[in-house]
Amino acid sequence: MLEIIIYTLLISTLLNLFLKQYGIPTIIGYIATGTIIAYGFDLHESAHNHELKEIAEFGVVFLMFTIGLEFSVKHLIKMKKEVFLYGTLQVLLTASIFAFISNTLFSIELKASIIIGSALALSSTAIVLKILNENGDISKLFGRKVLGVLLFQDIAVIPILLMITIFSSTNSSISSLLLETIFDAIILLTGLFISGKYLLEPFLHKISKVKSNELFISSILLIVIGSSYLAHLFNFSYSLGAFIAGMMIAETHFKHQVEADLIPFRDLLLGVFFITVGMQLDFKIIYDNIILISLLLPALIILKVSIIYSIFRFKSTSRESLKTALSIFQLGEFALVIFELSSAKGLLDTTTVQILIVVVIITMIITPFILKNLSRITDIGNSSLDIDTTNNISINQTNLNSHIVLIGYGRLGKTIAKQLTKNNINFIAIETDIQTVKEAQRLKEPVIFGNAAQKNILEAVRIKEASSVIISIGNSQKLQQICEAVNDLTHNTKTIVRVNRFEEKEALEDLNLSHIIVETEKTALAMFDEAVHCKF
Repeated sequence: MLEIIIYTLLISTLLNLFLKQYGIPTIIGYIATGTIIAYGFDLHESAHNHELKEIAEFGVVFLMFTIGLEFSVKHLIKMKKEVFLYGTLQVLLTASIFAFISNTLFSIELKASIIIGSALALSSTAIVLKILNENGDISKLFGRKVLGVLLFQDIAVIPILLMITIFSSTNSSISSLLLETIFDAIILLTGLFISGKYLLEPFLHKISKVKSNELFISSILLIVIGSSYLAHLFNFSYSLGAFIAGMMIAETHFKHQVEADLIPFRDLLLGVFFITVGMQLDFKIIYDNIILISLLLPALIILKVSIIYSIFRFKSTSRESLKTALSIFQLGEFALVIFELSSAKGLLDTTTVQILIVVVIITMIITPFILKNLSRITDIGNSSLDIDTTNNISINQTNLNSHIVLIGYGRLGKTIAKQLTKNNINFIAIETDIQTVKEAQRLKEPVIFGNAAQKNILEAVRIKEASSVIISIGNSQKLQQICEAVNDLTHNTKTIVRVNRFEEKEALEDLNLSHIIVETEKTALAMFDEAVHCKF
């Protein structure tokens, strides 16, 4: 066993070091490690495999606990529309369509079809949020919608896990089982709620006063594992108890410290879980069904993107809806959990599980490449944004002289606009997001809809007569196009551009730009100045 552990650590470390260079998440490295170890040591049905599965289940327990930490009541109220409206629509509609297809086209039994549909409706919270945070997209409008949907998906995991328990029960009376489940749930939730409200905060406060980090961590482990065990005693999953424990701690003052302390445990045990998933891959079954997998994969992606796009298109622009859909098109880590659990309970056959696991893994591999090129892909998919929008513009031409042209009306653009208004400086802003434009125009702000990369839009705002041009957009490809268009009309002598990185500044060197502000540089200088002032 020790030899297997050493090889597992070695392979996973080297493999993830290699994959990280190409932006592929560590989840894929762990799954690949499990497959290599399983075939290298012939562990498919060994006792070691079953022992690892039991340990790996705690990876899911800690994942659910850290998700529970994010579900404070205040947090959910702030995002009620994104979470409960968009999230509910996405999960129910996607799950229903996939369940219907599974049942009718593939003749899969109804209970199994419902489980498959529910699992396919979920996306990868771990991968998506990590990359959107790195890209800075999480604070954008589409990023907020993605976050809301992912939060609801995490909540939806709980009823899905309960559904698996109900479907796999040998009790012939579903109604009596449901009543028993509801009764047990009320007792469990009431007990945990009372404990969390009246005992948890004083308990953690006492522990924190001792100022022992080991004691604090062990007390949190006690709460997580104790809540999980209590849920198990009432015939629920360990994960449900951990999720509730997370929600209880989210309402205390210790949330952030707990989250920081337990992330290493979660990531380590999740790694073990994904290694055990890799151990289950059977290449013979995959080879026998390679044509089906090849057809199923693109069909599933296109259908899921279409469903999500349609949901958001009613209230959002085409570009924003496509960005949202492409962000959560993939299948997530909980789909693997659901398929593994359903297989263990006898609800899904081995062949179906193998095919679905391969599809899940491939979509997860694709995701980082899609998210890191999201703007470029949506530009291709929304070429209709480049149509002539001059006819939609209503501008008071008499006010456009020695004014400022502000290109981009996001968070930075709005902040700049407030300063211009405060100082009674005349300006006009150009924005491509129609919802933002409508909101600004409702507030009587001088904002118009248009693509600033088009010269006729720039001429319509009399850019040649402007005192200066401020470009504040985050899309580096669009930034290049806009700077080129502005340069053709003004030679960029009065253009101020904000870029995120030095690489973007270097890409604009040939465009006569003398006023380029590198955000990271300015932020670093500001933080340095603040630190120096604190010192003295």
